[in-house]
Amino acid sequence: MKKGTVINTQLSQVIADMGHFDLLGIGDAGMPVPADTWKIDLAVSRNLPGFMDVLKNVLTELQIQKVYLAEEIKTQNPKQLEQIQQLIDVPIVFIPHDQMKKDLSKTKAFIRTGEMTPYANILLESGVTF
Repeated sequence: MKKGTVINTQLSQVIADMGHFDLLGIGDAGMPVPADTWKIDLAVSRNLPGFMDVLKNVLTELQIQKVYLAEEIKTQNPKQLEQIQQLIDVPIVFIPHDQMKKDLSKTKAFIRTGEMTPYANILLESGVTF
């Protein structure tokens, strides 16, 4: 059995496949995912699992160098923005939510959570460990 914090097979696979500058998306239950984007659907029910729980889990194994958030999170979900800022120590780039939806087609995968709060979406840019 795998020894580590990320035990979901698909999450482990996508994290292991990430290279420098690759993007991985994590988001709420309502984010539209392009047909050509691998969707790892973890949603079980309303708010289960939550966005922050999944983000924390992924960050235990993925080295990141930058994140992208929707500009709208500043006014529509400031509590979640504060939690994200407390968790990460890399630059945050704010982009329009419509741009984020388009950029999902550039990701290795999108992880769908059960989160039911607005603009609870993030794109993680993979860094290197050396």
